[in-house]
Amino acid sequence: MKILANVEMKNYSNMKIGGKAKELIFIEKEEELKEVLKTRDKVFLIGNGTNTLISDKDLDISFISLKEFNYMKVIEKNENYDIVCIGSGANLDDLIDFMEANDYAGLENITGIPGSVGGLVNMNGGAYGTEIFDCIDKIKICDLDGNIKVFEKSELNYNYRTTDIKENKWIVVEVYFKFSKGFDKECSQDKKDKREERHPLELPNLGSTFKNPDQNFAAQLISDAGLKEYRVGNAMVSPKHPNFIVNLGEAGFEDVMGVIEHVKEIIKEKNNIDLQTEIIIVK
Repeated sequence: MKILANVEMKNYSNMKIGGKAKELIFIEKEEELKEVLKTRDKVFLIGNGTNTLISDKDLDISFISLKEFNYMKVIEKNENYDIVCIGSGANLDDLIDFMEANDYAGLENITGIPGSVGGLVNMNGGAYGTEIFDCIDKIKICDLDGNIKVFEKSELNYNYRTTDIKENKWIVVEVYFKFSKGFDKECSQDKKDKREERHPLELPNLGSTFKNPDQNFAAQLISDAGLKEYRVGNAMVSPKHPNFIVNLGEAGFEDVMGVIEHVKEIIKEKNNIDLQTEIIIVK
């Protein structure tokens, strides 16, 4: 493993916000996870930092990274499907490229979502009616005691933007996908183009800030409430996609939290809906 002390976590956040952490540990072997979990009091697994808002105060936290677990390998070939093992540190973009190269189908709709495979599996990330769990066969995790376990998908509870993995604070180590043939390149490119067109990717952001309530869309509620461009400091509701909060430059943690709390308050007042955050908040 590789250990960095007193790390500025804003350098590992897509929002470019984050204070100085006690340490950042890059895990290189599975067995190192148990050692780290046994010898540290407070740990947090950081993926690509694409949906994690980190406090800009000093953090007595040992951040763990599995970015070295970025392999992809076909481990079983069958007539109608293949089983593919993906390390949790692999980027979704790279997985989509791998699928295209091997003519695998099933996840084209989530093309362009930023983040690591492990991070998306943790929260059952998805878009356009597709969730990453749709193509999962089984998952290897590490529990809080450092025990490595493999769960069949049928053994896990997973719903909209949540899973047993997230609830139990387990660490995703490997994901086994069951892919059929027939990659839809047109669909994949369409979703990538739509994401680039509709999302404020030119500014630091954390993706969708709020979960969509039942029978509603968070972005539409925020727009209808006149909250586009609502701003605290340099944190602002994006006019391009109002479920995104963007960093206009040197925004702080409290700025973003101020925007989040104001949006929640107004939506509750106008619609009697309690918006729930989709992002992870670390403080």
